[in-house]
Amino acid sequence: MEKNDFFTPEEHKQLIALYRKLLSLSKDTLLKDDCRKLKAHLIKDMSAGTIPRNVFGMNPIIEDIQTAVIVAEEIGMRRASILGIMLHESVEYNLCTLDTIKEEYGEDVAGIIRGLVKINELYDKSPTIESENFRNLLLSFAEDMRVILIIIADRVNLMRQIKDSPNEEARLKVANEAAYLYAPLAHKLGLYKLKSELEDLSLKYTQHDVYYHIKEKLNATKETRDRYIAAFIEPIRKKLEAAGLKFHMKGRTKSIHSIYQKMKRQGCPFEGVYDLFAIRIILDSPLEKEKQECWQAYSIVTDMYLPNPKRLRDWLSVPKSNGYESLHITVMGPEGKWVEVQIRTERMDEIAEKGLAAHWRYKGIKGETGLDEWLNSIRETLESADNDLDAMDQFKLDLYKDEVFVFSPKGDLYKLPKGATVLDFAFSIHSNVGCKCIGAKVNGKNVQLRQKLNSGDQVEIMTSNTQTPKRDWLNIVTTSKARNKIRQALKEIAARQSAFAKEMLERKFKNRKIEYDEAILMRLIRKLGFKTVTDFYQSISDESADINAIIDRYVEMQKRENELHDEITYRSAEAYNMPSPTEPKDYYKEDVLVIDQNLKGLDFTLAKCCHPIYGDDVFGFISISGGIKIHRNDCPNAKELKSRFPYRIVKARWAGKSQGKQYPITLRIIGHDDIGIITNITSIINKEDNILLRSISIDSHDGLFSGMLTVTVDDNAKLEALIKKIKTVKGVMQVNR
Repeated sequence: MEKNDFFTPEEHKQLIALYRKLLSLSKDTLLKDDCRKLKAHLIKDMSAGTIPRNVFGMNPIIEDIQTAVIVAEEIGMRRASILGIMLHESVEYNLCTLDTIKEEYGEDVAGIIRGLVKINELYDKSPTIESENFRNLLLSFAEDMRVILIIIADRVNLMRQIKDSPNEEARLKVANEAAYLYAPLAHKLGLYKLKSELEDLSLKYTQHDVYYHIKEKLNATKETRDRYIAAFIEPIRKKLEAAGLKFHMKGRTKSIHSIYQKMKRQGCPFEGVYDLFAIRIILDSPLEKEKQECWQAYSIVTDMYLPNPKRLRDWLSVPKSNGYESLHITVMGPEGKWVEVQIRTERMDEIAEKGLAAHWRYKGIKGETGLDEWLNSIRETLESADNDLDAMDQFKLDLYKDEVFVFSPKGDLYKLPKGATVLDFAFSIHSNVGCKCIGAKVNGKNVQLRQKLNSGDQVEIMTSNTQTPKRDWLNIVTTSKARNKIRQALKEIAARQSAFAKEMLERKFKNRKIEYDEAILMRLIRKLGFKTVTDFYQSISDESADINAIIDRYVEMQKRENELHDEITYRSAEAYNMPSPTEPKDYYKEDVLVIDQNLKGLDFTLAKCCHPIYGDDVFGFISISGGIKIHRNDCPNAKELKSRFPYRIVKARWAGKSQGKQYPITLRIIGHDDIGIITNITSIINKEDNILLRSISIDSHDGLFSGMLTVTVDDNAKLEALIKKIKTVKGVMQVNR
């Protein structure tokens, strides 16, 4: 590679080392002229100097090579993916066209670049994906599985490189996104090593003290742990060798993130987590003897150490949908400690570490049935979700689920998420079967729709042509496919019923010779308390509302409005005096709050947990109902909201003027127990303009009083001034909002 001003001296050294490593990893997959053409392309890109650095100041060429190294070394992907990563910047910044790439490197490379460019456009303005772009992100994933793998590798690389970045806000955003989106994705695709790294780094950046506390504890107990592992392994090693098995063994400490999750789940300190490590037995077995030798090793281990039968996990007989195969058993080791033992072959171990790409190589196919079904479910979710937030929530729910395996009466195998019901199974066969399902026979016994299925169940679905989907079915099913199909069917039924009810109402109007005025009907619908016209017609359809009573109310309203119209007296326009404008007390000025990308006039409510007022630093949170709640940045719930639901966070800032709105604020005051202090405080409040004392409650104990004062104020500047004045009162020790 040639030196260029595009790189600092340190980056140039790094570039040479990375480029050599990449060529070494991928030389057996690249074609004869690929290296020469790639080098020429990169030199041209550097010379142009138009490819910008990211928000962390990282060099784009070096970032791409680092990602390509991860893709080649840790996932095992080949030529098209590596070249796609290295060349997509050229296409994105118009230094090269897709047609040129297609001509020089082939359609496979061009297809990957097309997907990467689409995703980079979504990340153009922010280091993380915006919620409104999430649907487009999933669509890009669903088009080509390799694009998902590359983006996961890119996120791993980014997380590795940003540890010293001064851009703390961007780093937190990237870390949160890695935890809620890319780590679950890596888990779903069988990339367990990368998944653990993403989770650990995310914990490191978001909860620094927790991460280093666990890390230090692990380091302190390493020597003891290593001795125990050696003592546990040695007798097993001798027995496996005596049986003539080829193998190697290793002890694997659980990731810091998984230890932290156990501590949280069990409510215990680090010392209370007993299974800090797992022993892995990796057999060098020919393909035809894999299962036989794995079970032979299992027999040897369980003969030596007492097994816990409830903790047996057999993914040999039926692999996970991402291709994962292994035997897991928990046994009682020396000193009465439970130890997890994983038994697998070299082939299975590579699939477990490198996931889908390794599976392709061994199977010689372009995908795995379970993953193809999963991608199809993504497409279905996108097509039927009402909005991006629904799509994201459902997508996340589907990522971490374990699986159960059930059989049809003919012996066909179906994989479903753990907790799936008879109704889920019916919809997994076909949506028509699901919509007409009235129950099932599980292992020959009649069961209801909500019956949960277990691995090994044989299920025969029973249907009826008179059956239709019910709204409470949404509480029974767990799979996104079933939920989407039920929603779709319910919408179609509601639309048919509403059309029939509307036709019936209009026919009644005609029979009674009543003039139909849609404006009057709309006002009546609102007056009757219906939120939507559809709800109104639905009530007529299901007979919860009496159609004749509704027509009588309509006639009354029509008659009253006609009488009022007749009583109007007309005056000359000269006599008109414009009344002075008055604002309702709780009216929000249109320009009082700007949400997200300079949007005004959106419906919002102020969160009751932190009571923000005009002038506070705030952010918006999109609630499940679709409205926006405004929280203060220092709200007690802010950290959890931003960590768990970063895709629902929108920017918000105050603008315009705060006139016309009084905000109730509660102040907690602690001081010496003296009635004179309370008198002085209330006197200060009463002298303030536009600040009213709404309520006060006092509690005295051990010579101190604690008071809760509720005042109304129109902005935080006046509130801060009031707090300063109250603090000057003799005897006041503390004032908190």
